[in-house]
Amino acid sequence: MSAEKPLILVVNDDGITAKGIRHLIEVAKEFGEVYVVAPDSPQSGMGHAITINSFLRAQKMDIAGGVEHEYACSGTPADCVKLAINTILPRKPDLCISGINHGSNESCNVIYSGTMSAAVEAAIEGIPSVGFSLLDFNPDADFTYSQNIARKVITNILKNGLPKDTTLNVNIPKGTEQDIKGIKICNQARGNWEEEFDHRKDPHGRDYYWLTGKFVNYNTKDNDADSTALEQNYVAIVPIHFDLTAYDAIKTLKTWEL
Repeated sequence: MSAEKPLILVVNDDGITAKGIRHLIEVAKEFGEVYVVAPDSPQSGMGHAITINSFLRAQKMDIAGGVEHEYACSGTPADCVKLAINTILPRKPDLCISGINHGSNESCNVIYSGTMSAAVEAAIEGIPSVGFSLLDFNPDADFTYSQNIARKVITNILKNGLPKDTTLNVNIPKGTEQDIKGIKICNQARGNWEEEFDHRKDPHGRDYYWLTGKFVNYNTKDNDADSTALEQNYVAIVPIHFDLTAYDAIKTLKTWEL
């Protein structure tokens, strides 16, 4: 980390005015110089999408309780990180923090998550990063305890760093400090969405489909899985990386007659 005051990039996927990011900015200001580059509108479920067939805009913002350097970006969360690093920030940041997301990013949800894709994009650039999510979709959710968790995690990252190419996925149960049993370092649960498409018709009689479903945790007996830990009211921290190689499969594939 630079000997200068830490430079911290804050991003999210719920949009720059979302309550979660406003609370994360409050925490970030305690640790260093803060730049905010976040979507100008909600980008949930965008995954690691980037804008390649259109232009991006970044509008300087002046939001009450914010910071001097705050920009609303017309792109995705991953776009926000790319634009921040290459155009807006005076140098590469010492830390990128994403969130606090309204809703879970446990298990396979990390694949779809714009929150975590922003953190992963920073990790690709060699920047220590972390994504925070609160298991509460309410836009007026209470982020007080989530802020306390963010402080602990940020303190440790700035003090100890992170393993190479690694980012942290931090999921926080809904509730107060009295409700939470503690913090667990976990693995990603094997879970999936049992999905359905609700078939409807618009006022003109044309068909459309609305995605619905419920998440199912297949690792209910694995107490080290993030979904199980969250069900037991623990904060779950999962280290993840962007190398998607299935190393265990390489030996098998080398036996193929190709």
